[in-house]
This record gives sequence, structure tokens and C-alpha cells, in this order.
Amino acid sequence: QVQVVESGGGLVQAGGSLRLSCAVSRSIFSFKDIGWYRQTPGKSRELVAIITSTGSATYGESVQGRFTISRDNAKNTVYLQMNSLKAEDAAVYYCNAYDWHRGPYWGQGTQVTVSS
Repeated sequence: QVQVVESGGGLVQAGGSLRLSCAVSRSIFSFKDIGWYRQTPGKSRELVAIITSTGSATYGESVQGRFTISRDNAKNTVYLQMNSLKAEDAAVYYCNAYDWHRGPYWGQGTQVTVSS
């Protein structure tokens, strides 16, 4: 069973920064990709950023230029650096590790709150 654990959420002022971490229980290279998604009440989960096994990164349009996804291979951890946070970035952020054969593994989510 793959474990996916997010951390780093919290309360931050608008314009501030946070770094989220996603720790997985096996080599990140064994996944097709690992991504961050977010969800607010009444809305569907949306892609924030994703990084493939080859290191290619893709970002959602609303976070382009403000958020950066990166990884530490030795720690089996993927990070999401969030800068210039806005009120509309407030959400529960989920990490997803997509296995080539078994599909997605989701974490429990971490809350990000942005005060204006």
C-alpha cells in the first residue's frame, strides 16, 4: 500500500509564501507523475502542478509564475513552493501519486488559508 502524506499547510497573509511537502512511501521514480491538486467547497478538484517521472513540470493557469513544483529524490518527496499567495489560492491541497499500473494514490490533504 502506497502512503502519500502532505504537510506544510497553514495560515498565511496575502502576498506571502508557503511550501507544501508530499512524502511518498516508495521511490518517486516509480510513479508516472506526482501532482498537487486543490479543492474548495462546492467545486471540483483542480490541477495546480504536476511533475512527471522525467522531471517535466506543468502548472495550472492560475498559478503559473507564482508556484513551483520540485522534488527531492533521496527523500521521496515532492514540494510545492507557493509565492505571492492570493485569497483565491485558499483551498485544501491534495497530493496525488499516479502509479503506472494501479492508478492514483491520494493523500489526506492539507489546508491552506490566505488572509487578506
